[in-house]
Amino acid sequence: MCGIAGILTVNQHQDNLQTIIQGMQAAIRHRGPDDSGIYIAQEKQAALAHTRLAILDLSFAGHQPMSTPDERYWIVFNGEIYNFEQIRNDLISQGEQFKSQTDTEVILKLYQKVGSDCVRYLRGMFAFAIWDNVEKTCFLARDPLGIKPLYYCQSGSTLVFASELKSILASRLPAINLSAEGLYGYLISGSVQEPNTLIEGVYCLSAGHYLHWQAGKINQQQYWQIDFTPAEISLAEAKEKVRAALIDSIQNHFVSDVPVGIFLSGGIDSTAVLALARQTQKGILKTYSIAFAESEWNEGDIASKAAQEFDTEHTEYKITADLAKALFPKFLETIDQPSIDGFNTFCVSKVAHDDGTKVVLSGLGGDELFGGYGSFQKVPQMVQLGRKIKAFYPLNIGIGKGLENWARSPQLRRLGDFLQQPPDSRAAYRSFRGIFSHQEACKIAQRYLPDRDLPHRYNKNQITSQPTLEDEVSLLEISGYMRNQLLRDSDVMSMAWGLELRVPLVDRMLVETISSIPSNLRLMANKQLLIEAVPELPTWVYNRPKRGFYFPFQQWLQDEWHECFRRVPDFKDIPLGMWYRRWSLALLQHWWDNISN
Repeated sequence: MCGIAGILTVNQHQDNLQTIIQGMQAAIRHRGPDDSGIYIAQEKQAALAHTRLAILDLSFAGHQPMSTPDERYWIVFNGEIYNFEQIRNDLISQGEQFKSQTDTEVILKLYQKVGSDCVRYLRGMFAFAIWDNVEKTCFLARDPLGIKPLYYCQSGSTLVFASELKSILASRLPAINLSAEGLYGYLISGSVQEPNTLIEGVYCLSAGHYLHWQAGKINQQQYWQIDFTPAEISLAEAKEKVRAALIDSIQNHFVSDVPVGIFLSGGIDSTAVLALARQTQKGILKTYSIAFAESEWNEGDIASKAAQEFDTEHTEYKITADLAKALFPKFLETIDQPSIDGFNTFCVSKVAHDDGTKVVLSGLGGDELFGGYGSFQKVPQMVQLGRKIKAFYPLNIGIGKGLENWARSPQLRRLGDFLQQPPDSRAAYRSFRGIFSHQEACKIAQRYLPDRDLPHRYNKNQITSQPTLEDEVSLLEISGYMRNQLLRDSDVMSMAWGLELRVPLVDRMLVETISSIPSNLRLMANKQLLIEAVPELPTWVYNRPKRGFYFPFQQWLQDEWHECFRRVPDFKDIPLGMWYRRWSLALLQHWWDNISN
């Protein structure tokens, strides 16, 4: 796990290329405390930077930027390729020779052999760039499910790219202007929606895409997407299929030259990862969890009980409002783009870091794949209700406007927003998952962008039709909440502590294996298929109400944390009583003040 950055140019910035790339590298130094390097092409059309967190082949043989022996191809890579040994052996059988034991060299040699098709062979999380010093081209790619971020900005003939937005801004090439689309998406959902960022002209390369740069021109192409086409399969066959895929993924995610720990929340997903890890791994397993003084939020006892059940070396960090408040300033410094999540991962990553661990597994992804959220029931209900109400047009529009304008509840305001749109799964999902309604988001955005036209209420980019509404919700959760918020925050917050976070439930091979299981089985209520596929799960883990990995922010913001949010802008007629609304505005204001001054 590392940080990457680069500049590609034809006839700009040659005189200060070194200064620019050094500034970009410095901005992501925290991502790779073990090593760093810079490569500048002789004709100064490319500069690549890398900061390294050494996980595979801890020797200097893993130094990046890395080149082929003839120095034609140069790579900077962030991530882990779990099947690299298999690919390496295949290449060796074809006469290829290797100087290191790294997955980086495997990607490089694979690209040399098959070009852009290399991404189709890779199993893992990745964002990388490969410079061809003969053709003067660059190939950039991001993993299928978007675990690793990759940002870029095109200005004239110059393209800059990096693992974090702050590195792009450190190049001083893009102007610091807010993006209307990025800001609107953030206010609607609580996170910036791919491919936009909060900065105009800076984008995130979409998951499952690659980008080709040549002579100042770029071309993007999608190489992977989820396919939920159902197959005929029995429940018994589905359970067997899921279990085999889970074990395979977890085994692969333990590939490392350093010890691997596990984040343990006490929920079904992280406990399932632990249970199967205990089936596949010998020796000591380290687990980490957070507990709270507030009993209604505390799941520390369940996590500790699970750790005892599966015989782990467990570390629990009991966090109070005062301790969390003391960590908050460093959290604010860490933010790359604001979201309503991330502080939980920031805190538990600190626990693992303080214990000397460099790699951890997380149970992230189970809810999206196995139907663990309320959205899987509520969104289809909303769509069906919306279709019935639409028959009474224009009454539905009038009711919607009334709710959005006058309702006191944020949920009812978003419902009013939904009633004014065509009743499809995307509109219902936005209402269910949302933070502010369309009208509220526009009012807030106008404070920052008073002279800009803002997006329309209805997004014409419809979700690709899926076999069932439940499959559409799964796709929305994977491509929305998981990718834009959970995965992005997990990357930034873990890397702030020099920690590699792996997500075995967000694995291409796993997803491809189970996506053909019909939704009536795969998305059974309360993640029943996952529970039945992992019979090692104790009943006391899943026979209780579901809780997310949340902090008692609502209580803290009313008491000990009140002063931290005094600078929240006041908006007339927009209720800010719910913590996530105040949080989203406070972090946005802090982030904007920080980068615009």
